[in-house]
Amino acid sequence: MNLGIFFEPNADGDSLWWESLAGGLTFTLSTALFAAIIAFFLGSVLGVLRTTGRPWLVRLGNAYVELFRNIPLIVQFFIWYFVLPGLVPSVKRWVTSLDPTEHQFVTAVVCLGLFTAARISEQVRSGIQSLPRGQRAAAYAIGLTEAQTYRHVLLPMAYRIIIPPLTSETMNLIKNTAVAYSIGLTELFFRTREMGELTFRYFEAFAAATLVYVVIAMTANRVMAWVERRVAVPGYIGSGR
Repeated sequence: MNLGIFFEPNADGDSLWWESLAGGLTFTLSTALFAAIIAFFLGSVLGVLRTTGRPWLVRLGNAYVELFRNIPLIVQFFIWYFVLPGLVPSVKRWVTSLDPTEHQFVTAVVCLGLFTAARISEQVRSGIQSLPRGQRAAAYAIGLTEAQTYRHVLLPMAYRIIIPPLTSETMNLIKNTAVAYSIGLTELFFRTREMGELTFRYFEAFAAATLVYVVIAMTANRVMAWVERRVAVPGYIGSGR
């Protein structure tokens, strides 16, 4: 193993290979963060809609989930990046006004956010439906509206229950950012592959990327485990150990 390769100039000659990988890591983390925000809020809304007593809202939420869960992620990337701008003139005008890197970044965030929202929706729905029916009935009995019932009674408990699957989804989201290389986003996997192809030091490049992905994923795992312990309701759900 030649660790000195990381301190050699990259293909552009204006930075070192470790700096190139660090720049890719910045895109990876930024993409995962913004996509997670979209996924959490949209997934929560869809999960709530799928547990209401309105059949048309339930069907709408189910249709969204089935659509996004059954199309491969890389195909969704191509649809958002190549197909949608060609079908919608206003989108084409907007993306042509962007820098190519901005276009790739926005596409990656939107695609990953909407894809992950479908998965989080399923978890939120399961969390709400796992609660005793008496909690909803008791909330209505004391005069809470449906919105207040979800906000103050159902969702706080449901979120506590689904922290373990949310932890797995967070780790998956970080790893799924690697698929963004398919549309040219210079995230960590893109930079790793670039380094391997131009230096023929594939072992060093991918060993470094593997280590970084493991550290990031395990950090997310430990943070979520800490959150689970902090919000656990004694005697109701696990302590997160």
